[in-house]
Amino acid sequence: MSNLCRSNCDRSPYDMAAVDEYSHRPVLLAEVIDALAVISDGVYMDLTFGRGGHASAILARLDAGGRLLVMDKDPAAIRVARERLGQDHRVTIIQGSYAGAAKAAEERGVGGRVTGILMDLGVSSAQIDDPRRGFSFRHDGPLDMRMDPASGESAAEWLARVSEQELIRVLREYGEERFAARIARAILAERRLHPIDTTGRLSAIVAAANPAWEPGKDPATRTFQAIRIQVNHELEDLRQCLDRLIPLLAPGGRLAVISFHSLEDRMVKRFIRDESRGDPYPVGLPVPEAMLQPRLRPVAGAIHPGAEEVAENPRARSAVLRVAERLQ
Repeated sequence: MSNLCRSNCDRSPYDMAAVDEYSHRPVLLAEVIDALAVISDGVYMDLTFGRGGHASAILARLDAGGRLLVMDKDPAAIRVARERLGQDHRVTIIQGSYAGAAKAAEERGVGGRVTGILMDLGVSSAQIDDPRRGFSFRHDGPLDMRMDPASGESAAEWLARVSEQELIRVLREYGEERFAARIARAILAERRLHPIDTTGRLSAIVAAANPAWEPGKDPATRTFQAIRIQVNHELEDLRQCLDRLIPLLAPGGRLAVISFHSLEDRMVKRFIRDESRGDPYPVGLPVPEAMLQPRLRPVAGAIHPGAEEVAENPRARSAVLRVAERLQ
């Protein structure tokens, strides 16, 4: 067990009940707070603020000596953070991708002192529910999909220039779409007739090209996921971020990551597994365990939402929480 003294403090005005005023309930809220084992004077980082449900619950357990750094790539999320938490001296608000979390922490003097880090991956409910953001195939709107609309190219711009082979690769790798080639050819054929610049048009093209709809799943689900991941460099950013997080943690500090699809979850699972095994050596080499120098210890296994949470929030059904603790 870690050498951190883990205890709860009296609830502040940012109690867990406060999240009820938000437009959605954060996924696995109680499980995240338990996993982080928040201490009252700890230093915490929420790298995906969203609408602040998890961050507010963490803040509720911090006293005047505690500190919370919140990040988000989305300027809308940053506006919410500033409105709700901007006057709290314990809170530092940073706009940017979690790929830059290590640099942000070092610049603010908390490298090696962080007692807990949370990542809630994927797209937020607020982003999905706003047709202007272009994330959802259920609501027609501009085909954007950028988590930061002021940075990079939109989904429409990317689709306007992508090659057939690159589109097939993205659909297969990031969407795990078995009809990737067929859908890619349909998209490029339609692109020659008219720009694909709305979610409704892309959704209709994919639905027409998909020969076998999965029960209970929109035929455009995998395509939209793949393009969103590509446009936002999500897996690349996650890979960079994970590699740099461990040095930020104090001994006994916790890392908690919520994933919503198998690509993210596999990456997180393998990262924790590899870091708990220690330095790689050739198979069969008689290396004493003390020389392996593992950096993490897994805490429990995969944690899934309960039936009650899924019934209240169907979007939580695919969530997986994995937790690890930094070793001495």
